[in-house]
Amino acid sequence: MGSLLLPKLLVVDFRNEKLHPGSSSWGSTCNDIRLALENHGCFIALYDGVSSELEESVFQAADELFDLPTEIKMKNIVQKPYHGYVGQIPFVPLHEGLGIDYATELEDVQNFTNLMWPKGNPSFSEASMLFSRAVAKLEHMVIRLLFESYGVEKHSESHINSTTYLLRYLKYRAPEMNETTMAFPSHTDKSFLTILHQNQVSGLEIRSRDDEWISVEFPASSFVVMAGDACKAWSNNRVLSPNHKVTLDRKGKEARYTIALFSFLSKMVKVPDEFVDDEHPLQFKPFNHLDLLKFYDSETGRKSQNILQDFCGV
Repeated sequence: MGSLLLPKLLVVDFRNEKLHPGSSSWGSTCNDIRLALENHGCFIALYDGVSSELEESVFQAADELFDLPTEIKMKNIVQKPYHGYVGQIPFVPLHEGLGIDYATELEDVQNFTNLMWPKGNPSFSEASMLFSRAVAKLEHMVIRLLFESYGVEKHSESHINSTTYLLRYLKYRAPEMNETTMAFPSHTDKSFLTILHQNQVSGLEIRSRDDEWISVEFPASSFVVMAGDACKAWSNNRVLSPNHKVTLDRKGKEARYTIALFSFLSKMVKVPDEFVDDEHPLQFKPFNHLDLLKFYDSETGRKSQNILQDFCGV
């Protein structure tokens, strides 16, 4: 078997050599992932594509990045909403994040690095790009499994070829005395998929379809694979884009680091024809993925209680 079901979240072992297209493990994992994304909007992936050496390097890179002066980090300006520097926000004082768009492309990673370190930082560039490319391979496998589970595998390669990746370094410092433990408020991601990897400090909570909040524990060599709003729209409302938040232990002394890879589509996000019938009428119109981000960043979008319905609902 390629997966096992724990009381809370599905755990899929991508280290299983038998997990390949056409195998019995592949078929059962397709079904397991679909159910997990429909009910919880996420699952835990055990994955050895990121070596222990690369993991150490990327968290060292995070340390170096967040140690930079705030005025340097604030140079991370990206026209796409929520792709650049986010920090120094009074109501989320524990959080700080920076983003590298097109993070699987060497030139774009080097441009970000040179912005932060004008004299260069080759080890940061290498760790960031290698990590992004390794996690992107995991995302490709998840896409193939998910698409096959719905019988639309013919669309998977086109989808993968139209995907770009945003790598975000996220830091949540330990709360001080009498300071809030809410490190980041409840929200849904606007990505197609989000893949999260953290250090040893926990804090992620996810709300399942039955409104139960689940505290997520990351086993060793694990990643949380989470559906975003674009995936929910693509699936014609089958997949859950879960609300999630970060809450820290008041007694904790260490910062929580998360390295997140977000996938976005350069082509239109469109519900496949196979997902629409008399029992499942079309719920969302096709849309440009970047336009969803822009809507979310607008006054109307920030106030929305159902962003997909307000943005592209039929």
